[in-house]
Amino acid sequence: MTLADTTPIPPAPAPRRRLRDSDLWDSFCRSPVAVLAALLLVLLILTAFFAPWITPQNPYDLAALELWNAEIPPIWTQGGQWPYLLGTDLQGRDMLSAILYGSRASIIIGAASVALSLVVGATLGLVAGYYGGWADSLLMRIGDVLLSMPTMLIAILVSAVAREALPPGWREAGASAVIVLAISLSAWVQYARTVRAQTMVERNKEYVQAARLIRASGRKIMLRHILPNTTTPLLVAATLSFGLGILIEATLSFLGVGMPPEQPSLGTLIRIGNQYLFSGSWWIVVFPALQLCLLVVSINLLGDWLRDALNPKLR
Repeated sequence: MTLADTTPIPPAPAPRRRLRDSDLWDSFCRSPVAVLAALLLVLLILTAFFAPWITPQNPYDLAALELWNAEIPPIWTQGGQWPYLLGTDLQGRDMLSAILYGSRASIIIGAASVALSLVVGATLGLVAGYYGGWADSLLMRIGDVLLSMPTMLIAILVSAVAREALPPGWREAGASAVIVLAISLSAWVQYARTVRAQTMVERNKEYVQAARLIRASGRKIMLRHILPNTTTPLLVAATLSFGLGILIEATLSFLGVGMPPEQPSLGTLIRIGNQYLFSGSWWIVVFPALQLCLLVVSINLLGDWLRDALNPKLR
């Protein structure tokens, strides 16, 4: 027995240590903008999901609203009252509670639309890039048709048609699912094109040819060998699409084809407050708009940093 045979194999480093020693973590720590954006995004997400425990009111509970508390200004202005830190709206709804609950709805819808678009787009992109032929031509022509139409127009059309197709009792309960479907219908194309291009490069490499020689199935090759090599561009695209999904949901709700007033999102709050912008109740629209801006800007800043950090040409 040689010395090499008796040398123990060192254990693999822990995932936390691998992350701490990676170039990505070093790039993150060296970017003050990325650190600030990440802290802000974490703060916004945590306050949104812990809203039931940190807000004085459930804005979705109509029985908890008191009309005599309507249009109370922010607490630091004349006429402000505790515990309404950011004031109240026309229904007596606490603005801080409505903003945090609305942020949670916007975040969930944005994340769900990204997840659905990612799954559908990655699956179709793998199939189109790996097999080619008529499947590739059909899927890409469908994608070209969807790309030729404005994303907002598709979302408005699908949202309006789906809401009318649902029974009246299900329209409000299924509003969030309809919005996710409307956003995902056009958003999957960019993921499909990204994965397709990467798959067409990877399918001719040696490790894929070796997998074919041992008679691995096409499904196994796509999921276990090719898909992991497409995660970097998918991660960047998903991060940037997260903010876009939140903006599309806010736009749909602002136009009246999104979340209902009984379950307000940030777009719904902005639409309601916009009607009273010049009547003196400025806080009803300013604070939800500011929350939406902070949320989208922090996501986009993180996406820009991630795109640069994962680009090998910039290392």
